[in-house]
Amino acid sequence: MSFVNAAPEMLAAAAAEVSHLGSSLCAANAAAAARTTGLLAAAEDEVSVAVAALFGSHGETYQVLSAQAAKFHSRFAQTLAAAAASYAGMEADAGQSLLNIVNSPAQALLGRPLFGNGINGAPGTGQDGGPGGLLIGNGGSGGSGAPGHDGGNGGAAGLFGVGGAGGVGGFGLPGGNGGRAVPAEPEGCSATAATGDRRGLTGRQRRRRRSGRCGRSARLGRQGRRGRCERSPHRRCRRWRWQRWVARHRWRRR
Repeated sequence: MSFVNAAPEMLAAAAAEVSHLGSSLCAANAAAAARTTGLLAAAEDEVSVAVAALFGSHGETYQVLSAQAAKFHSRFAQTLAAAAASYAGMEADAGQSLLNIVNSPAQALLGRPLFGNGINGAPGTGQDGGPGGLLIGNGGSGGSGAPGHDGGNGGAAGLFGVGGAGGVGGFGLPGGNGGRAVPAEPEGCSATAATGDRRGLTGRQRRRRRSGRCGRSARLGRQGRRGRCERSPHRRCRRWRWQRWVARHRWRRR
């Protein structure tokens, strides 16, 4: 039956609704039992007594059938809840297996998985929380500190995640630090180190800096090629501009 699609969340919700419905029916049957099984005769004649006994027997029969239906209802709700738990467990195992396959190379090379939340520190040990996945994952919370010890630090979060909370310290001692929300950048790889400090520059100077070239082109600026002048990093080489103007007017004269 490959066309059957089971959603564990919907099965669990249906099992809860079925259980609630069964409880409501049992309460209604119990409330109606006294009025349907113990009927009094309308008069002392034989006909009234026979009619009351007949309706009372029908009420007792209904109570027996409703008790059997309640048992079946309870078993059905239990089976539905067990099926939802079974499907959820199977999906969790399959997802965890796939997650382990994806995280194993990163865990072996970098010491951290790509996806997943960090492990929380054990209470009373002051253990630091585990870091979350490099891409997606929340940091683990630090464990509370034992008497006379500090609390554990929270684990660092991944690129998308929240750092773990620091653990509570022992009596009179500080708690742990919270985890970083973003992984620390390696030295020399920050945006300021890559682009340079642009504070104090005007918009025109920034545009000129972006339009110019660096490296070999900057060193060749005096030779007439496109680049920045070595004497002034924020202006183009005046000599290069003059050579370009002369070349343009020569071409027009021809």
